Amino acid sequence: MESLRMIDDWPVPAAAAAVVRADGTVAGSRGPAEQPFRLASVTKPLAAYAALVALEEGAVELDEPAGPEGSTVRHLLAHTSGLAFDEPRTMAAPGTRRLYSNTGFEALGDHLAEATEIPFSAYLREAVLEPLGMAGTELPGSPAKDGVSTLADLTRFAAELQSPTLVDRSTLDAATQVVYPGLSGVLPGYGHQKPNDWGLGFEIRDAKSPHWTGSESSPRTFGHFGQRGSFLWVDPEAQAGCVALADRQFGPWAIEAWPPFTDAVLAELRAG
Repeated sequence: MESLRMIDDWPVPAAAAAVVRADGTVAGSRGPAEQPFRLASVTKPLAAYAALVALEEGAVELDEPAGPEGSTVRHLLAHTSGLAFDEPRTMAAPGTRRLYSNTGFEALGDHLAEATEIPFSAYLREAVLEPLGMAGTELPGSPAKDGVSTLADLTRFAAELQSPTLVDRSTLDAATQVVYPGLSGVLPGYGHQKPNDWGLGFEIRDAKSPHWTGSESSPRTFGHFGQRGSFLWVDPEAQAGCVALADRQFGPWAIEAWPPFTDAVLAELRAG
């Protein structure tokens, strides 16, 4: 895909990108496929997917207590537990505000480890990474932000998010629709959003503005971006997903570069 050449002009030491169609075929790929990149918060969709597997295995239930008092697994996944961004402090009653929280995902990882009697990093590997052939991906720390992966591996994950093999289609559909609709909150890097819609571990595009996806992205687009300069989105209307990895901290360069890149990818997909 010609649109992928745009990453060559990004002001980063290294970048890689790929587009995956809903049938799992790779429409295009550019950059080093096997180079490891730090994912930052793109770790969260992987952690969330492990939670969905645990849900289907019966290890956890969405509405069982987890995290601060009154919170559940569902609240933790949807960033509505009330926990602060990066400290174990409760800022709001569960279900009342969309408080994006690394601490919440760390509480989720601890809860899953206790429920499965397996360290979370090992459960992620056994439940998600190994079945999908993601041998270049690891989680050496926090399930909120410490993942390391490659373009090749996240391309496999983007295919899974369009045609699930590890969870039922209905489970994935529920995770990529708005949970606790209407809640406002801050989208890191893009300011206050009203509403700040989220699914179960996946951010939902809806009508957010400004946003890291493109102006042509459908409201149903879901995914995540990370402060290490990478993102993954799936646009069900376009029947495709896109992964972009870079090794420069998120900042003005990304805010400027990412939306036109996404719009170019979508335009090329539409053109066939």
